[in-house]
Amino acid sequence: MKTFLNPRLMGWLLLVSAGLMAFHPPNSTPELAKRKLMADRTKSTITYAMSHPMHSFEGVSRDVACVMVVDDANKIESVAAAAKLSSFDSDNTNRDSHALETMEALKYPKVTFTSNDIQQDGNNLTIKGNLTFHGVTKPVVIQANRQDGNAQITVKGDFDIKLSDYKIERPSLMMVPVDETVKLKIHMVFKDTAS
Repeated sequence: MKTFLNPRLMGWLLLVSAGLMAFHPPNSTPELAKRKLMADRTKSTITYAMSHPMHSFEGVSRDVACVMVVDDANKIESVAAAAKLSSFDSDNTNRDSHALETMEALKYPKVTFTSNDIQQDGNNLTIKGNLTFHGVTKPVVIQANRQDGNAQITVKGDFDIKLSDYKIERPSLMMVPVDETVKLKIHMVFKDTAS
């Protein structure tokens, strides 16, 4: 025995089920809106510190291009940064010229970083990613701190690299090479467009 639904009833059931699907789509979660924030070049720096038995010195770049992607919940999703090697200033032109020569800055003019994982615990950040320097890309981990306020997000952090990992010959002074480890500090200030 066959039963047929009234065509009007069938249309009504289809309309109701389509409406339910529109309000409750299967397996979907709302995607949070993302914002792209650019670092303020007048306030952001990357600093390197090197040691030699006779003295220690630092070089600072105040020309850093950096972008950060933040979701609608204000969580940092990704970061990318680049700086020209020629923008680092150690207050010694001879040392800076020698450093550019040693790092083959004409062949490899920039140092870049791209994140691939960012974990946040309170104000503390663990930023994992890849640093490309002297044509070599290596994974690095940056321990950082985030401060929000005055319509900006400030991220400060540090990490170490070894010159040999990037195939860079250690510069020497009086035939004594500098220490293998270079300490890097970041200070990035982003204008928070959501504030």
